[in-house]
Amino acid sequence: MSKEKPESEITAIEGLLLPQDVFLSYGVHIGTKIKTGDMEPFIYKVRADGLYILDIRKIDERIRVAAKFLSRFDPPKVIVTAVRLYAKEPVARFCEVTKATPMIGRFPPGLFLNPLYPGRLEPDVVLVSDPRADSQAVREATEIGIPVVALCSTDNDFTNIDLVIPTNNKGRKALAVIYWLLARQILRERGELPPDGELSVPIEEFEVKLVEKTQQE
Repeated sequence: MSKEKPESEITAIEGLLLPQDVFLSYGVHIGTKIKTGDMEPFIYKVRADGLYILDIRKIDERIRVAAKFLSRFDPPKVIVTAVRLYAKEPVARFCEVTKATPMIGRFPPGLFLNPLYPGRLEPDVVLVSDPRADSQAVREATEIGIPVVALCSTDNDFTNIDLVIPTNNKGRKALAVIYWLLARQILRERGELPPDGELSVPIEEFEVKLVEKTQQE
């Protein structure tokens, strides 16, 4: 990890799942002003304003690894959680495309553990949008021995996480493009899309829509 480099030095990376400038425009590389030891290998630099920047090559690499791993499971047995507002629409769209099962909003205690819970879920793998916000899902998955895949920013640690996707896990646009890419790559791994095939759903459909509030006179 370097202390400071011009943005121009992180351009012209070839062979990515999306062009470098698209990754940058969606802010997937923007971390926080906190760095955990676990996330150190995924950090590219720290900016002058104190924000840690993630390595786009490693983001791309982990999307591929996670897609290959998740593609092995029966789609409805892949549970995807989203407590944070900006994760909700990306998760909903991801699950529509991949046929995974969404768990959007508050995660009720006992959803995985309590056999008497109405609507109990029995996952084979869990994908969480933020291991801190989705901590209840992580705890319950761990208790029943289910692997956990997590989107992690620079301030997350890897407690009870089996596979990490380093990314900005708080930004509206960043979450949209990460879930879109992961969905596309999973379909490619399953053979439902050719190796260079594209989703019929654009990235913009994965974004939470901002609604302007107007005052009533």
